[in-house]
Amino acid sequence: MRLFIALIVIVYLIGVGVELAPIFQVGWNHQSASELTSNVINALPNAAAWPVQVYRNFTGRPAAPTGAT
Repeated sequence: MRLFIALIVIVYLIGVGVELAPIFQVGWNHQSASELTSNVINALPNAAAWPVQVYRNFTGRPAAPTGAT
C-alpha cells in the first residue's frame, strides 16, 4: 500500500513539473529571479489542479466557469 501511495505522489509531482516546465523554459534565461518566482506562483494553482483538467478533457466536460463557487 505504501508503494502505491508513493507512486501516486510521484506521478502527481511529475505532472505538476510538466505543467510548470514551459514557465521555466521561457523565463529561466530571460527574467529576473523575482519575475520567474512570481510567474511560478501565479501558475501553481492551475499546475496543482492538472488531474482535474485531465479528467475534464477525458470525459469531455467543459471547464468550470471562472469565479464559480
